[in-house]
Amino acid sequence: MPAAAPLDFLPPRLDGRVLALGRRLLPWYLRRQCAITSIEVQHLERLVVAMDRFQAGETRLLLAFRHPSVDDPACLAHLIWRDLPREGRRLGRRWRPFPHFQFLYDRGIPLWAGPRIGWLLQRLGGCSIQRGKLDTAALRTARQLLLDGPYPLAVAPEGATNGHNERLSALEPGAAQLAFWTAADLAKTQRPEAMTVLPIGVQYRFSGNAWPAIETLLSQLERQCGLVAQPAPQTAPQPDPAALYPRLFALAERMLTLMETFYRESYHRDLPSTPATATVTSSASTTATAPGAAETANLALAQRLRRLLETALAEVEESLAIEPRGDLASRCRRLEQAAWDRLYLAAPPTPLERGLANRLAEETAQRLWHMRLVESFVAVSGDYVKERPSQERFADTLLLLWDTQARILGQDPGTRPQLGPRTARVSLGEPMAVTPLLEDYHRDRRRAVARLTADLQSQLETLIVPSGLAA
Repeated sequence: MPAAAPLDFLPPRLDGRVLALGRRLLPWYLRRQCAITSIEVQHLERLVVAMDRFQAGETRLLLAFRHPSVDDPACLAHLIWRDLPREGRRLGRRWRPFPHFQFLYDRGIPLWAGPRIGWLLQRLGGCSIQRGKLDTAALRTARQLLLDGPYPLAVAPEGATNGHNERLSALEPGAAQLAFWTAADLAKTQRPEAMTVLPIGVQYRFSGNAWPAIETLLSQLERQCGLVAQPAPQTAPQPDPAALYPRLFALAERMLTLMETFYRESYHRDLPSTPATATVTSSASTTATAPGAAETANLALAQRLRRLLETALAEVEESLAIEPRGDLASRCRRLEQAAWDRLYLAAPPTPLERGLANRLAEETAQRLWHMRLVESFVAVSGDYVKERPSQERFADTLLLLWDTQARILGQDPGTRPQLGPRTARVSLGEPMAVTPLLEDYHRDRRRAVARLTADLQSQLETLIVPSGLAA
């Protein structure tokens, strides 16, 4: 790709007409695009009280929601646009303005989803942010929205989706920092509002039997990496999860082996040529040949995966002269930002300089593929399915493996297969008062932010409901 103009900050441009259209189209979008047939809301009364207090001028409100899927914002919109007003009418509430929320979103979304999506996000009140750098324009705008905006502000403290319905990624400190900034601003100007953070859990379960679709997708992925797909037993009403797990493990190991070979032979990286992973038998009756064999296999797989991901990131870091620092997620964001600085820059003055900039942009875009591969593969874990072999956990892991294969095959990762109709579960946590913590914040800001982040992490984890063992 040729070098493009610098990435501008995309400020919110809330448009009532677009918002009204979005409210009308939301049920269709959830059914057709997300395969979500129903949404269950737990503890809605907490949001009713929070909205009452917000519109009465008693609080400023930050909505901190879990982000396991790209469908989460649509579920949050349904909560605020439909479930909350319906409950308000039942209780005789008349909120003015009509409930809505503004939000932060990754500046990269319009790059891969298209400028029309960027236009839509702006008109719905969204504020873009570049996650890999100190985006002062975005932080200034978010701070102003949280302090004076007509609606609550919604953020995803995890920073990105992790593809896991039942595991929460480590939270970033940004949400807590925003809350403390607002609380401090309110206190400085002697305003009466209190600052409140409301945790919101989001997760999904299949509405019916998804095992046949799961087995079909597993067979497809097996074929694409050279494994012989095993047909489902004709006598069984549905595939047996105990028989599918060894196949899932073998698929992950096969993909890992192929990628190790690729980096070892094509990029001359120091990766083992003989996998050390213990074998998990494909027999449904004997998942492990000795006590602890499955745990040993999972641990060995995790160690190999970690080494592979480190290798893939090093390939990009060395080309961009970026020092490896932080966990894999933060390294990915720093690399993405460094790549953007090469891909989106002011036009050089001469044609030859522009040609060189274009060559550099093309090379950078190719290198960035390694980082995208890490983003897709990083959440894969053997023990996630092993500890609870539900159809939801099988689907989570299989779709992550599909993402990885799609990246390698040059397919659009945004065209994920649907494995069946789902029900979304949205849970409201206990409101978290931030204003009483201001004294601690002024005494030690870093420690106060870390403590609020940890408390928010704990709350969001309590909102995760384990999936069933069978459909």
